[in-house]
Amino acid sequence: MAALKIGDKFPEGVVFSYVPYTEEKEDITACGIPINYDASKEWANKKVVLFAVPGAFTPGCSARHLPAFIQNLPAIKSKNVDVVAVIAFNDAFVSQPALLLPLSPYQIHEETRANNLRQVMSAWAKANKVKNDDIMFLSDVETKFSKSIGWTVGDRTARYAMIMDHGKVVYAERETKPGDVTVSGAEAVMAKL
Repeated sequence: MAALKIGDKFPEGVVFSYVPYTEEKEDITACGIPINYDASKEWANKKVVLFAVPGAFTPGCSARHLPAFIQNLPAIKSKNVDVVAVIAFNDAFVSQPALLLPLSPYQIHEETRANNLRQVMSAWAKANKVKNDDIMFLSDVETKFSKSIGWTVGDRTARYAMIMDHGKVVYAERETKPGDVTVSGAEAVMAKL
């Protein structure tokens, strides 16, 4: 599939993984159970803002990209937006310190590693004090979705943003320079709502 553009239908079969917020698991070291999130189905009849970052807990993503979405969340939601979501793919470099488990890399099986990648997004939400899934922190497992639209940087998700309105893409832009937060930032997205 080519990059999504204005007027395209959001693809079928897009499934992310995430750990739903619960008060019992709000401590950053508490692990929830990752579940599959069928974005194609869940977003079919909603207005959705989706933005992607190359990695949770990375300096650019944590200092320049995510904070503006958190700060502008009430203004974004006031534009009849039902869902705000961020996606990323995290490798062992990012997830290993966040695991807080006494495991060597040799002891981590692939399934455990996949679950831990999902936990990183949950921990990133908690570290930024985002509760109640006000912003959904989703894992683009194996960058499957981002690869399908050609918006990756190596094995990571590229930095991009989209707006979908009842299954139709009304905004889709990818950053062209590493580290830039212009067309994918909260201000650019709000101007298109």
